[in-house]
This record gives sequence, structure tokens and C-alpha cells, in this order.
Amino acid sequence: MPSPSDPPVSGAFAAATAGRGRDDACPGALRLHAADDGALARIRIPGGLLTVRQAEAPATAADRLGDGRIDLTSRGNLQVRGLRDPGAGTELAALLGEAGLLPSWAHERARNLLASPLAGLDGRGNGDLRGWIREADALLCARPAAAGLSGRFLFALDDGRGDTAALGADVTLIALPGAATAELRLAGRPVARVPAADAPRWAVRAAETFLTLAAERGARAWRIADIDPDGTAIAARLRAEGAPPAGPSAATAGGPPPLGLVPHPGGTTCALSVGVRLGRLTTGAWRLLARIAGTGTGELRITPWRGVVLPGLPRAAAREALDHLAAAGFLTGEDSPWRGVTACAGRPGCAKSLADVRADALAALRDAVPEPGHRLLPVHFSGCERRCGHPDGSWVDVVAGADGRYHVATAGTTSATTAADLPAALDTARRTSTPPPPRTT
Repeated sequence: MPSPSDPPVSGAFAAATAGRGRDDACPGALRLHAADDGALARIRIPGGLLTVRQAEAPATAADRLGDGRIDLTSRGNLQVRGLRDPGAGTELAALLGEAGLLPSWAHERARNLLASPLAGLDGRGNGDLRGWIREADALLCARPAAAGLSGRFLFALDDGRGDTAALGADVTLIALPGAATAELRLAGRPVARVPAADAPRWAVRAAETFLTLAAERGARAWRIADIDPDGTAIAARLRAEGAPPAGPSAATAGGPPPLGLVPHPGGTTCALSVGVRLGRLTTGAWRLLARIAGTGTGELRITPWRGVVLPGLPRAAAREALDHLAAAGFLTGEDSPWRGVTACAGRPGCAKSLADVRADALAALRDAVPEPGHRLLPVHFSGCERRCGHPDGSWVDVVAGADGRYHVATAGTTSATTAADLPAALDTARRTSTPPPPRTT
């Protein structure tokens, strides 16, 4: 059996990555990242979809091998940290494989698929995306060349509400009204309008064409924008293969799902939508989610906004469950001051971090109170200038400095403050209406 820390590399993979100089260092479930608090495993969850049975595997791994916690990422994936046993990788692979979460060792880091979390649930959008998710994942795993995609390459499947389409994916599919066609976007630009039944195949074909183009140019490219900023060259090749041209743009603007109860139209059931404070929770809290999911459809949907949606719960039971989740520390309402607050790993997990940003974030917002009817700006705490895990769009940029202070940037201004003075600085910055996005990395 190959070592999980060194997954097999096929000839197709080697050809696709030629010219990069090295493979990308993005962690996976087999290729672990060495952090200061132990190894880190990132478990890809295509479309964020998990069954209750599958949800037990990462919890078991975190308890048995890691630090007893699970992280939710901005791509709707899971992370387990603090793996210190040299044999942890082998045991983790076995746990995930038994749960069906590791269908292909060669492709496990390429399975980066976002999907609209409320698709098919709330009466908005243009239908259920689970068929697309499963087909796109199966196609990715079946194509040897697709193993050459970097861990940073991203697919987004959007049901037409515009939520995941706004997250900067390399390849985006948007379901159009009537459910017969889909818009294909490359690096955010509409390039084709394809039959919905064939849309996952075109998405995977676009990714393969990117790899071909990169290999031809001898380019070290992780994402489409690295070599084809507007997707023009790839789109031309897809049209030569029969992809129909793009129609009028299907652009709509959507954000994260609302927190709380999300009614299912015309029925007595609803979905529960909750947020996870700083994207990190104990395995006990994770298992609470799974137990509640079992009273509905038995499905959990992890969102790219570090939240979870539980579909198909009876409404009375859902209200009671929401109270239990609020008591357990989950975010259950739009007025939560923690809504939109994220942070990198910080100390002690990251050697590059200049501060324990998570502890400082918890202290800064400890006494913050809900503000009904008022939505505060997102905030991201970073332990260094790399700003790992920062959100898309506009946010309040809080970066730890070498001078021991935090530098808070919003609306074109930057101020320096101590950790003790962060509460007041954040309160002011989050009420600024139009901050520009800080520099991305």
C-alpha cells in the first residue's frame, strides 16, 4: 500500500505539472502540511455534501489522531490539525476511505468543488445541484490528466442565485432558468452556454484544456488567471470542440445563506443554517450537528462561509434544535457580531504568525452584542502579511505586526492598535460603509 503522505504520481500528472519547478504545497488528506502544532490534513468535501455516516470519519480522526477539533475552510472543506503520530496519515486515509471520502488518491487535492448550499431547498435558484456535484466529482476522478490540477484550482456550481459564482473560481457553472442550459465561466468571464445535462463534462474539459495550455507554454500555473486571465485562449479551444457561444450574462449577486430557519416552500419542513465561530469547533459540537441532521434528510452541507446547512427538519424540531445549537456556541442569527468574522491559524499552529490571532479575536469580540437590523462588515484577523484564508470582496483587514500591535485597515485608512484596544477599533471599522478590499496575496 502506498504511503498516504506520498500519493501515486501518474505520467499524466507529471506531464500536466511540467514547467512548474515543483508541485504546489497545498495540503490534502494524503499530503499533510507540517505545522507547529503538528501535521494538518485538509479533507476535500465536493459541494460541501456529507452524510451523517461520513461526518463521523473526520470527528473520529480528530479525536484519535489530532487535537479534538475540526476546522471549516472558505472552500467548504474540513481540516484536522495537531496530527503528531508518524503513522497518522495511514490511519487517516483508512478512516476516510471507509467513509467514501477518498475515492481517488491521485485526485484528492483536485476535488475542489463549491456549490450553492441552499440549492433545491428554499425555492430560489434554478434547481438542485447535487447531480452536478456528483457527476463533476466522478468525472474529475476518472480523468488521469485532472490529477495534475493544483490544490488551488477551484470549480464553482451556482444554482443561479449568484452566491458561489462570486467566489473567484477558475471554472464556474451557473444553472439558468428552465433547467435546460447552464452558463460556463472561466476566470469569472462567461464563455459558453451549454446543455445542463452536459455541463459537468464541459467544466472538467475546461480544466483539462487549462492543463494542456500550461504544458504547451511550459508555464508554472496553478490557476487559469496565471496564464489566461480572461479565459479567452481556453474558450477558443472549447468552441473548436463544439461548445456553444455564451449568451447574455446570467450574473446575479448573492451572498452567504441566512442564518437560522430556512423554510422549504410548500411544506412542513425547513433547513437549519448555522455559522461556526472562527470556523473551528470541537468534535462534540460537530457530532451535535450530525445528530440533528439525522432527524432530517441525514445530510450536512458545509458552506464556503464556514457554516453548515441541515436540510429537511420538521419545523417544530428545527426550532428546538436551533436553541440547542445557539447554547452550544453556533451562530444562529444574522445579527450575531460574529457573523463574517474569520481568522488564520495564528500561533501556536503557524510559525510565521506574529500573534495568537484567534485568542485576540475572541477577546476583542467577547463583549460584543447583537445588533438587530444592522449588518456589520466582515473582519479577517491575520497573523502576518500573507493573510491566509482571507475572504473575497471587502472586509476589515486586521493584521498582526512585528511591533506587537494590530494594523486595522478599512476605507483607505490604516490605524495601529494594541490587542487591548481592538474592541473599540473594530467597532469603528466595521461600521464603515464602503471599504476597499485590502491587498490580496
